[in-house]
Amino acid sequence: MIARTTMGQWFNLLVCALLILKAQACFNVSITYVEDAVAKGAVCLDGSPPAYHFDKGFGAGINNWLVHIDGGAWCNNVADCSNRRDSSHGSSKYMVKEANFTGILSNEQKFNPDFYDWNRVKVRYCDGASFTGDVEAVNPETNLHFRGARVFEAVMEDLLAKGMKNAQNAILTGCSAGGLTSILHCDNFRALFPVNTRVKCFADAGYFVNVKDVSGASHIEEFYKQVVALHGSAKHLPASCTSRLSPGLCFFPQNVAGQVKTPLFIINSAYDSWQIRNILVPDNADPKGTWRRCKKDIKTCSSTQLQTMQGFRVQFLNALAGLGNSSSRGMLIDSCYTHCRTVFQEAWLSADSPVLDKTPIAKAVGDWYYDRNPFQKIDCPYPCNPLPESCF
Repeated sequence: MIARTTMGQWFNLLVCALLILKAQACFNVSITYVEDAVAKGAVCLDGSPPAYHFDKGFGAGINNWLVHIDGGAWCNNVADCSNRRDSSHGSSKYMVKEANFTGILSNEQKFNPDFYDWNRVKVRYCDGASFTGDVEAVNPETNLHFRGARVFEAVMEDLLAKGMKNAQNAILTGCSAGGLTSILHCDNFRALFPVNTRVKCFADAGYFVNVKDVSGASHIEEFYKQVVALHGSAKHLPASCTSRLSPGLCFFPQNVAGQVKTPLFIINSAYDSWQIRNILVPDNADPKGTWRRCKKDIKTCSSTQLQTMQGFRVQFLNALAGLGNSSSRGMLIDSCYTHCRTVFQEAWLSADSPVLDKTPIAKAVGDWYYDRNPFQKIDCPYPCNPLPESCF
C-alpha cells in the first residue's frame, strides 16, 4: 500500500510540474474519508470507507457546489471485482492522499471562470458499478461489497451536512464511468435540494452507446447485463427505464437520458477513444491485433478502419437522439480521438484548448449552466475540422 500511495503522490507532483511549466493552475486537495458510512454498509468493494477531496468555496461562490465523480470503468464478475478490490478503484486504502484540482476543479478565475470560487468536490470511485450496486450479502471468501448506491447516498449526506444543503447553485458531473453516474443519478441529486436551487448535471465522456463490436458480437450489452446482475443495480436504475426495458439496457444513456427531468449537458467525442478500444474493438474481437496501432493513434488507421470508425460515429449520433430535443439539453460533440477532458486544464480552458464553433468547453458549459446561451453543437466528421495537434 505504501508503494502504491508513494507512486500516486509522485505522479501528482509530475502532473503539477508539467502544468507549472505551461503556466497553468495546479494545487492539491487532501482526502476526506466518510468513516460514518461504514456503519450504514456504504463501503467500497473491500469494505473500506468511501472518500472524496473537498476544496471550500469562497466569495460569491460560497453557497455554490460542484460535485465531480471519478471514472474508472466497471467490474462484471467476481474475479474482475477482486482485482479492483486491491486498488484505488475498489478500496480507499490505496487512494492517493492528495488529488490535483485542475480544469473544472481549479480555484483560479482565469482557468475556471464560472466555477473557480464554488465548493468543489472530487468523489472517488470505488464500487465498480457507477454507484448503482446494493447487495446486502457479503461472500466471506471474497469479502466483496457491492454497495455503490449506498456510497453515493452516504457521500451526499456528508456533503449536505457540510453546507451543501444551503446551495444556491449545484452541479453533478463526472468523467467516464463517473459521467455515466452523473446521468443515472442526476434526478436523485436534484431531489436533494429545494425547488429554488439551480441544479444541473453534465456528463464528460459518459455517453456509452450500445453497438456491436467489429466481430458482430454484442459485447458491451452483455458486459453491462453482467455488471447490473452482479451488483444488484436494477433497483437503483431509473424506473422510467426499467419499467420498459431489461435493467442491463438501462446502463446505456440512450435509454435513460431522455427521461431525465433535470437539465443535462453531454460532452463527448463522436470517436471516443475508450469506446473505440473497448466497445467497438475489444481485444477479443481483434485476435490478430490488426487494430492495435489504429486504436492507439487514429492517424495510423487504414482507410477501411477509418470507415468503420465513421460508422461508429453515425451510430453514436443516432444514440444521442435519445437525449431528446428539450431546450434544457446541451451538448458538445467533437471529433477528437480522446476520452475525458473537463478535469484537464489543457482541454477545459487554455490558450490552445480545442474549440467547437470557436467555443472552448469551459465557455460552452458555463453559458449553458447560467442560461446565457444554449449550446448544442456537433462537430463535422474526422478529420475535416483542423484541431490543435493535441486534442486532449
